[in-house]
Amino acid sequence: MDLVVLLSLIGAGLALVSFVAGVITLRRRRLFGTAFSFVLGLLFLTLALLFLTISVSTRGYRALTHEETAATIETRPTGVQQFQATVTFVDGRSQTYVVAGDQIYIDAHILKWKPIANVLGLHTAYELDRIGGRYIDIEQEREGKRSLYSLKQPKVLDMFSLRQSYSMLAPLLDTEYGSATFIAVDEQATFEIRVSTTGLLIRRED
Repeated sequence: MDLVVLLSLIGAGLALVSFVAGVITLRRRRLFGTAFSFVLGLLFLTLALLFLTISVSTRGYRALTHEETAATIETRPTGVQQFQATVTFVDGRSQTYVVAGDQIYIDAHILKWKPIANVLGLHTAYELDRIGGRYIDIEQEREGKRSLYSLKQPKVLDMFSLRQSYSMLAPLLDTEYGSATFIAVDEQATFEIRVSTTGLLIRRED
């Protein structure tokens, strides 16, 4: 079981015990003991909800401890400054996109946790975010046909968005940032998208 989920369950259990103890002391008319038990219960409940939020919002992100392959992309030109890009993810899924431009572009979200979060089992994680085309000429980039697609998987909560909205996560997250890479597409080829703790890179397979 995920350590963060386990901590969430432990926090919920301790909160329940504290609330039950509060009810018992209330029946015995021990106001101080009742107040203490309810405050303690709220504290444990808050921690349980925090760990649960972290667990749910990081689903879809892949733990990263070294440089690894995030996906492979097979490109096939279909016209002038236009090509098909078939992305195969590490879980076996694949999707084909029609892309306009001279280059293939891909970016990702990177989440880097602080050492205290590493103890809880949270490590640097990433999620591929977008894929699209990129023109070499800046004027074409401004006025040419645009193509951009989302690579994200639907989720109830997203840690990248939560961190931007809630400062309470700051003590756990060291940094969160976007990383992008691109390469020219002039013939049918296969590219490997790799990710490390410093960001994305792309390599052409021989």
